[in-house]
Amino acid sequence: MNKLNTVIAIDGFSSCGKSTLAKQLAKTLKFAYVDSGAMYRAMTYHFIQNSIDLHDLDAIAGCVDSAHIEFRYINEENRIFLNDQDVSEEIRKMYISEKVSKVSPIACVRKALVNIQQRLGSEHNIVMDGRDIGTQVFPYATVKLFMTADPKKRAERRHAELCAKNEAVSFDEIYTNLAQRDYDDTTRAESPLVCAPDAVVLDNTDLSMEEQFNLALEIIQTNISKQTSNSLSNNE
Repeated sequence: MNKLNTVIAIDGFSSCGKSTLAKQLAKTLKFAYVDSGAMYRAMTYHFIQNSIDLHDLDAIAGCVDSAHIEFRYINEENRIFLNDQDVSEEIRKMYISEKVSKVSPIACVRKALVNIQQRLGSEHNIVMDGRDIGTQVFPYATVKLFMTADPKKRAERRHAELCAKNEAVSFDEIYTNLAQRDYDDTTRAESPLVCAPDAVVLDNTDLSMEEQFNLALEIIQTNISKQTSNSLSNNE
């Protein structure tokens, strides 16, 4: 990775608001924003569309090669495209949420998507959110945040989000799905969700979006300032 670039890595549990925060920070810092979770959701959608058996590793490997995933900035919004189709809305539906934690641990999927993520980090200053950004994708990220929140609060937020989109899903279904995803993410053999030792933990259970953003921005600016100061001292 080009060490002149600044990478802000945001990891954490599902429905903690990682993407919302990352977008806000990227806009303020004038960095590129990369939603790694959307990439895994897009790949999940690709497998579903092609009726891929998630136990058939040969079929999976072949299908990965036929997926072209990219981000496009349209009308001041980051949109994700799969083979030239805008899938930004479709991949947020519940049927994708129920399968994405089964797709994300697959080694060939992770290898393909991590390669794209690392390339983006070598080309731009970026804010990237996901599950293993600060531990596997960018272990030497400039700043690492690890987001968490009470499971019930996360389920409430997700339920409100889906209801706003007129998607009929019960709170209990969402709560159960999040619990399963937490288990899958933290126990998988391939790049499990863990808090990096040098990450700053941000618990937003009782924080508003504005409070969360201000706290995160302060953490980032303080860390970048310290690293710049240390770098200058070492070069003297």
